[in-house]
Amino acid sequence: MKRILGLDLGTNSIGWALVNEAENKDERSSIVKLGVRVNPLTVDELTNFEKGKSITTNADRTLKRGMRRNLQRYKLRRETLTEVLKEHKLITEDTILSENGNRTTFETYRLRAKAVTEEISLEEFARVLLMINKKRGYKSSRKAKGVEEGTLIDGMDIARELYNNNLTPGELCLQLLGAGKKFLPDFYRSDLQNELDRIWEKQKEYYPEILTDVLKEELRGKKRDAVWAICAKYFVWKENYTEWNKEKGKTEQQEREHKLEGIYSKRKRDEAKRENLQWRVNGLKEKLSLEQLVIVFQEMNTQINNSSGYLGAISDRSKELYFNKQTVGQYQMEMLDKNPNASLRNMVFYRQDYLDEFNMLWEKQAVYHKELTEELKKEIRDIIIFYQRRLKSQKGLIGFCEFESRQIEVDIDGKKKIKTVGNRVISRSSPLFQEFKIWQILNNIEVTVVGKKRKRRKLKENYSSLFEELNDAEQLELNGSRRLCQEEKELLAQELFIRDKMTKSEVLKLLFDNPQELDLNFKTIDGNKTGYALFQAYSKMIEMSGHEPVDFKKPVEKVVEYIKAVFDLLNWNTDILGFNSNEELDNQSYYKLWHLLYSFEGDNTPTGNGRLIQKMTELYGFEKEYATILANVSFQDDYGSLSAKAIHKILPHLKEGNRYDVACVYAGYRHSESSLTREEIANKVLKDRLMLLPKNSLHNPVVEKILNQMVNVINVIIDIYGKPDEIRVELARELKKNAKEREELTKSIAQTTKAHEEYKTLLQTEFGLTNVSRTDILRYKLYKELESCGYKTLYSNTYISREKLFSKEFDIEHIIPQARLFDDSFSNKTLEARSVNIEKGNKTAYDFVKEKFGESGADNSLEHYLNNIEDLFKSGKISKTKYNKLKMAEQDIPDGFIERDLRNTQYIAKKALSMLNEISHRVVATSGSVTDKLREDWQLIDVMKELNWEKYKALGLVEYFEDRDGRQIGRIKDWTKRNDHRHHAMDALTVAFTKDVFIQYFNNKNASLDPNANEHAIKNKYFQNGRAIAPMPLREFRAEAKKHLENTLISIKAKNKVITGNINKTRKKGGVNKNMQQTPRGQLHLETIYGSGKQYLTKEEKVNASFDMRKIGTVSKSAYRDALLKRLYENDNDPKKAFAGKNSLDKQPIWLDKEQMRKVPEKVKIVTLEAIYTIRKEISPDLKVDKVIDVGVRKILIDRLNEYGNDAKKAFSNLDKNPIWLNKEKGISIKRVTISGISNAQSLHVKKDKDGKPILDENGRNIPVDFVNTGNNHHVAVYYRPVIDKRGQLVVDEAGNPKYELEEVVVSFFEAVTRANLGLPIIDKDYKTTEGWQFLFSMKQNEYFVFPNEKTGFNPKEIDLLDVENYGLISPNLFRVQKFSLKNYVFRHHLETTIKDTSSILRGITWIDFRSSKGLDTIVKVRVNHIGQIVSVGEY
Repeated sequence: MKRILGLDLGTNSIGWALVNEAENKDERSSIVKLGVRVNPLTVDELTNFEKGKSITTNADRTLKRGMRRNLQRYKLRRETLTEVLKEHKLITEDTILSENGNRTTFETYRLRAKAVTEEISLEEFARVLLMINKKRGYKSSRKAKGVEEGTLIDGMDIARELYNNNLTPGELCLQLLGAGKKFLPDFYRSDLQNELDRIWEKQKEYYPEILTDVLKEELRGKKRDAVWAICAKYFVWKENYTEWNKEKGKTEQQEREHKLEGIYSKRKRDEAKRENLQWRVNGLKEKLSLEQLVIVFQEMNTQINNSSGYLGAISDRSKELYFNKQTVGQYQMEMLDKNPNASLRNMVFYRQDYLDEFNMLWEKQAVYHKELTEELKKEIRDIIIFYQRRLKSQKGLIGFCEFESRQIEVDIDGKKKIKTVGNRVISRSSPLFQEFKIWQILNNIEVTVVGKKRKRRKLKENYSSLFEELNDAEQLELNGSRRLCQEEKELLAQELFIRDKMTKSEVLKLLFDNPQELDLNFKTIDGNKTGYALFQAYSKMIEMSGHEPVDFKKPVEKVVEYIKAVFDLLNWNTDILGFNSNEELDNQSYYKLWHLLYSFEGDNTPTGNGRLIQKMTELYGFEKEYATILANVSFQDDYGSLSAKAIHKILPHLKEGNRYDVACVYAGYRHSESSLTREEIANKVLKDRLMLLPKNSLHNPVVEKILNQMVNVINVIIDIYGKPDEIRVELARELKKNAKEREELTKSIAQTTKAHEEYKTLLQTEFGLTNVSRTDILRYKLYKELESCGYKTLYSNTYISREKLFSKEFDIEHIIPQARLFDDSFSNKTLEARSVNIEKGNKTAYDFVKEKFGESGADNSLEHYLNNIEDLFKSGKISKTKYNKLKMAEQDIPDGFIERDLRNTQYIAKKALSMLNEISHRVVATSGSVTDKLREDWQLIDVMKELNWEKYKALGLVEYFEDRDGRQIGRIKDWTKRNDHRHHAMDALTVAFTKDVFIQYFNNKNASLDPNANEHAIKNKYFQNGRAIAPMPLREFRAEAKKHLENTLISIKAKNKVITGNINKTRKKGGVNKNMQQTPRGQLHLETIYGSGKQYLTKEEKVNASFDMRKIGTVSKSAYRDALLKRLYENDNDPKKAFAGKNSLDKQPIWLDKEQMRKVPEKVKIVTLEAIYTIRKEISPDLKVDKVIDVGVRKILIDRLNEYGNDAKKAFSNLDKNPIWLNKEKGISIKRVTISGISNAQSLHVKKDKDGKPILDENGRNIPVDFVNTGNNHHVAVYYRPVIDKRGQLVVDEAGNPKYELEEVVVSFFEAVTRANLGLPIIDKDYKTTEGWQFLFSMKQNEYFVFPNEKTGFNPKEIDLLDVENYGLISPNLFRVQKFSLKNYVFRHHLETTIKDTSSILRGITWIDFRSSKGLDTIVKVRVNHIGQIVSVGEY
C-alpha cells in the first residue's frame, strides 16, 4: 500500500487529499482525509498577480512611506540649519522666522530676489536660506526616469544659437541638413511651441474658418495618427474647376469638395524630412496647402510631445533663467508681481539652478556681513541644504545563484537562523547573460521538414546540402524534424548579436535556400537586447556625423564592418564593437562600456549624466554630442537565475551544442531533482518538515504567501498522518505561467467572458432561447465560423438553417476524434450533420472527406474541402491550430500532439516542486486537462452537484425534464463547481489517484490504437468502455468521496497580527545602532483628510422610555416640550413610568388644550447640535447636492439642477465656460463646495499657528484638526453587562440571580495598533469588570462560529465540537465572520466562495446576519487549524 498526498495548488487556495493507493490485487485503495486551506488574497494582490504585474502588495504603502520620509528629512534639515544659524549668531532664540504682520505675504520672496543685488540683514538672510532649504530643485537620477516624464534637455548652446540668429527650430534644422548634417538636435519645448504658435497664427490668416481655437485645443498633445484623424474632420475645402457639358455644348464652372488624402507614399525618407522642414519654414511667411499643413502639425506635435512632461518643463524654466539672467527667486517674484494668485507649488527647477542662486546670494551678502565665512558657506550648502545621500544599495535584494550558493546556520541575536551565502545572480542585460540566453534557445530549436524537396544551408560554398551528408536512416529521421547543426547555430548566434529578435521566417531565410518548405518550433527568437541597444546608438551616432545610416538588413559581418570603418575614420575606439565570452570580461572594452552605462546612477549636472559623458569622451574618444546618445541608452533592469561564475562554467558546453540540462551536468551541476537516478532517489535524505520561506526571499509576496501556506498545510499533515510516500500535484494555470503569459491569459479570459455575455443576450433575443447554456454558445460560435461558407458544414456541404442550429440534426463534432487525440479544445471542433458524424466514426476529418467524397471532382471532394478551409483561414475565421487539424491525416498525428500545460519550467512551479522534493522521494506533476478527464470519468462532478442540490433547488435553479422512459430527471441550471470551496478537495482527490499511466495515455492517446504500443496495453488494463477505471468500485468510490466531502471543514487564514516588531539596524563608528520599531500590519486610516464643524440636525423620534429631561429639552416645539416635561414631573421624573406601558402616548395621550382637540404626536421632532466632518469637493456630475453644508450654496445648486431638467451631467459640466455664479457682479463663481463626509472620525493633529505653536480654545485645550476615517474594524468584543434599574440597583430574576444584557464594543484597527504600542492587551477582557461586566468572546474577520439551527434542532453547546465524528453535523452550521460594524454582523457559510449573494431564500443556509446583539450568546467560537480540524472551542 502506498500513502499518497494529492495537492491542487492555486493562487488563493490549496486542496489536498491523503489516500492509500493499492499496489496489487490483494490491497484496497481508500481515502484517508480531504481538506481545503483558503488563503484569501486582497483584490489588488490577486488581480496584479493574474495580470502579471510585478508590483508588490505593499507598493502603495511604500510610496506613501517614502513621502513621509522625505518630509521627515526636510524637517531634520530645517532643524539642523536653524541650530547652525543660532550657533554662528545669525539668529537668536527670539528671532521670528516667519512672515509676521500686515502686508507681508510675499516678504520672504522679495528678500530672496533683493538679496542678489542688495544688502539684507542677517535675520532676513536666515529666512531666505530656510526658504531655499524647503525647495532645493530636481536632481536627475539616471535610472529613475519614466517615459511619461519626458526628457531632460541640455540644449543651452542650441537655444543660444536660435536666440542670437533669430531662428526657429525648423529654420535651424533646414540649415543643418543643407550643411550635410544627418542628425538633428533636441530643442526646448518652449522654442518648439513658439514656432508652432507663429505658424498657426500666420496660416490662420488664410484659413480663418478652419484654424479655430477649438481645433488648436483639440490638437494639443496629440500623437501623429490622432493629429491626422482630427484634421481630417476639419480640413474639408471646395475648389472650382472647368468642365465641358456635352448636352449644352459649352464649358461650365463646377465646384468639388476635397478631403485630406496624404502624400507620404510619394516621398522617400530623406526627401520627406527636408520637404517637411521647408514647409515649416514657409509656413512662417506664406500660405501652405492643407495637405502640407497637416504634416507640419504632425511633425511639430511629435517633437513637442517628446520634450514635454515634467522634465521638459524643468528644462524650459532653466532656459528662461539663463536668457533672462535671473535667479530662481527673482523669476518667482516677477511672476507674483504680475499675478499675486499665481501658483508656485509645482514650479520645479534644476538643482544646479538653486546651487547657482545660493552661491550668488552668499557671495553678495558676504560683502556686507563678515559672519558669512567660506567655511560656514560649505557647511550650510554641502552638509545641510544640498546634501544628498547616496541611494541605499539594493544588492541584498539580488537573489543567489542556484548552483553557486549554499545555506549555513548562523547565530543572530542568540537565535539560530538559516542564511544563504554564495554568488549573486547576474544582470540580464550583462553581455555574458545575453550570449548564454541565446545559446540556450539555439540548442532547443527544431527544424521541421514540411515538403519533400531537399534544402541547402546558406553557409560556405563547400558545405554540402542538408541531407546529402547523412545516411538513409538519418535522412528518414530528419524527414520528421531535427535540431540545428553546429554551423547553423554559430551563424544564427552571430546574427542575433546585434538584433532585438528574429522571426521564424527571418531565421529560415538566413539558414536555408527553400525556407517556405521548413518550419521551426519558435515563432520568434530573442536576440541580444544589450547588443541591439548599443548598435542602435552607434547607428544614430554615425548618422549624426554625416555618414549614411547603418542598414541593419545586411548580414551582421557587413554591419560591423561598416560601423568599424566609420569609427576608424572618426578616431573612435573600435574595441567596443565585439565581445568574447571566453576572455576575461574586465579586459574587454565592450563589457566595460556596458558596465559603465549600467552602473552609473547620476550626478549633480542638470541632466544627471554629465560625468558619464565626460568619462566616455576620455575612454572612447567620442565628442560630447555623440557621447550623449550613448549616455541615454538604458538596459533591462532585472536579473537572471545564475551567477557569472556558473554561466562561465556552463556556456562553453552550450556553445558545443549541448542542451542546457546536459551542459549543466558537464559543468558539474545538478540541473534538477528530476535528473536523479532511481538509486539516488531511493537513498535521498528527506527533511522531517518543510521550512517556511524567509521574508522577501522570492521578491514576490504573493508567491511567498502561496508557498508558505503550502508549507503549513503539509507540515500539519506530516505531524498527524506521517510523511507520504509520494506527492502528486496539479498547479493552477496562473502558477504555471510567467508574468507576461498571466497578463495575456487574464486579457483573453476577460475578452471571452465579455463575448459570451453578448452571445447569451443575442441567443435570448434573436433565437428565443430562455436558458442559454455553454453548449449553446459553443454551437453559435462554430456556426459563425461557417458564415463565409454560406453556413454549410465543412465535410458534407450541408446547409444549417437558423431554425435547425439548436436541433438534434446537427452535432458538435471532433475534427480529430477523441479516441485518437485527447483534445476537447475549441480548435478541435466544428458543426456537422449527425448522420455524417456517426458515419465518420474514429476517422480524422481529412481522411473521412478523402475516403467518402474522393480527392477531386465532386462538390464535396477533398479539393473543395481544402479550398474551403484555406479561405476560412485566410479570412481569419478559423485559427492556425484548427486549420492544421482540419488538414491532418491519421498518420500525421504525432505522439503527444496535445498541447500539454505542464509548465513546470516556470519559476513558481519549479520552486514548489523542489520544496516538495525535500520531504518526499517522488513528486509527480499532472496537468489540468488530465484531472478534468479523470474527474469526469469517475463522476466526481455529480458528487459535487448532489452536495449542492438543496441550495440550487431553494434558488429555483433546478429544472426537470422527462427522459425516454418517462422518468422525471432534475438538472441544475448554470452549474459551476466554483461556488463551493470543496471543489479544490475534489480535484486534489482526483490528482491523488492520477497514476503515471493515465498521464502517459492521455498525452499519447493516438498511440493506443497501435497494438504494439505501451498505450494500447494501458488502455486494455486501466480503461473500460472508454473510461478510466476508478481506484475502487465506482459506486463505492463516489459514496466514500461524498462522505469525506460532507465532513470537510474549510480552513481559512484569519488575519490575527496587528503589529510586527522590526529591528532597524544602522551602522555607526565602532558598531551598529539597533532600534526596535513596531510596524502596523495594515492601513491605519483612509487617506481622505476631513475638516470638522457643528451642525443642527433635525430628526423625528417616537416618544418612549428614553425621553428623560435632557432629551425632552431637544424637542423643537416649545408646546410639546412643556407638555412632555409636565408629564415627566408628574411621574417622579421616571421616563419609563411617564411614556411607556399604560402611559405610552398611544394609550394615554397628552392633550394640549382643555377641549382635547390638540395633542402631542407619538413622534416628535428633536434638534441636536452634532459634530460633522467635512471635505471640500469639486462640483461635478456625481456631486450629492443634499450633502452640501452651506444652505445658500445648496439652494443655488438645486436651482441650477432644476434649470437643466435635473440632468446633473449638463448642469455641473464645463463650468469654466458656463460658471455657477455666487456673485455675478463681482465675478465670483462656485467651483468647489464643502460637503458632509463621515459621522465619526479620529483627529491626527492639533491646530497650530504659522510658527508651529499650538492654538488653544477658550478652555485652554488643544483644538483637534485633520480628521480621518479609521477605516476597517479590527474586532468586536462581546460582554455580559449587568442590568441596572433607574435607582442604580442591580436587577435580579425570580431565582435571585443577576440579570445580564449583551453589550458589544467595536475596536478599529487604528485603536488596536494604539493599544499594542502602549503595551495594552488588544482584546480587553477586563473591560469594566469593576462594574460587573463579563467578557464572552471577540469576533475578527474570518474567525469561525458554530450556529444553532432551529429547523434541525442542532445546538452547538450540546455536542462535542472537537470530535471528528461530529463534523458532518457541524459543517452545515459553521460560519465565518465576513464583515461587521456596531450592531451589524454578517456571517458567510464556510463552504461558500462568493461574498456577494445575500438572497433572502438562502438566509441561514449560505449567510446569516445580526442587526442587534440578540442571539450572539447562542453561537460558539471555534478555531480550525490548517487542515480543517477544530482544535479549540471558545476564545483563543
